[in-house]
Amino acid sequence: MEEKQTKTGFVTIIGRPNVGKSTLMNKLIGQKIAITSNKPQTTRNQIKTVYTDERGQIVFVDTPGIHKAKNKLDDYMVNAAKKTLSEVDMILWLVEPTDYVGAGEQHIITQLKQTKTPVILVINKIDTVKKEEVFGFINAYKDLLDYAAIVPVSARTGDNTGELLNVVYKYLPFGPMYYDEDTLTDQPMRQIVAELIREKALHALDAEVPHGIAVSIERMKERKNASMVDIEATIICERESHKGIIIGKQGVMLKKIGTNARYEIEKMMEQQVNLKLWVKVRKDWRDSDIMIKNFGYDAKKEFEL
Repeated sequence: MEEKQTKTGFVTIIGRPNVGKSTLMNKLIGQKIAITSNKPQTTRNQIKTVYTDERGQIVFVDTPGIHKAKNKLDDYMVNAAKKTLSEVDMILWLVEPTDYVGAGEQHIITQLKQTKTPVILVINKIDTVKKEEVFGFINAYKDLLDYAAIVPVSARTGDNTGELLNVVYKYLPFGPMYYDEDTLTDQPMRQIVAELIREKALHALDAEVPHGIAVSIERMKERKNASMVDIEATIICERESHKGIIIGKQGVMLKKIGTNARYEIEKMMEQQVNLKLWVKVRKDWRDSDIMIKNFGYDAKKEFEL
């Protein structure tokens, strides 16, 4: 009996910050790996997640939003996003459901015109608009680029994401799988834990503070009887005033971040967690190559597919 051929390939998800890239990737693979928030530039690393079914394997590459860089961390994030465009088998370009194509989208179109990689336009957040309006949004974009397909979806509800997977498989090449069937991500557990803590800080803090924070895992050790994992982590910020905001009056804010993060980490690890958090100031760390690398944002490592 002839063995069934599988399709496999790398698919990058790009778009402006806060358009729903991480939410879509989490929905497609059926588990939360990438952190989400309503604040721009939530995703800093290039994160790979793996979707496997009887048809084959799709390796999704979630990238930071493409935007105008303001510091070295921004440079790193934008380069991580742009670098993947020519190295993958397919590009999913996520846009908002609108008939106005702004400067941010025009900038991405310029980047996409420089690559030969097939592009699927994904109009996200269709749960927020009327069904009959979607055709107008498709019209606004359809002649701006030569797309392989246009697929409207809701990353939040999962509406039409099955059709998106069908379309992706249609355009992927035949080939062997890159990962074992049960692999979900290439991210080490320490990195996922650090990002979950950062997500809870993003949710809890004022708009100006989150851009300047990173999370460093100092210690992560399972107890001998495997009943609990001890995690010690430091939230890094750029100013003394930010440190005060993160800790909060009588430590209330830091406790809130810790409680919410512990809940998510326990859910993911299916194990009890003892989480201890500290806050340290590292002035202008986003413009320091050494500190950017120390906090897990390594450009050399990032660009490997």
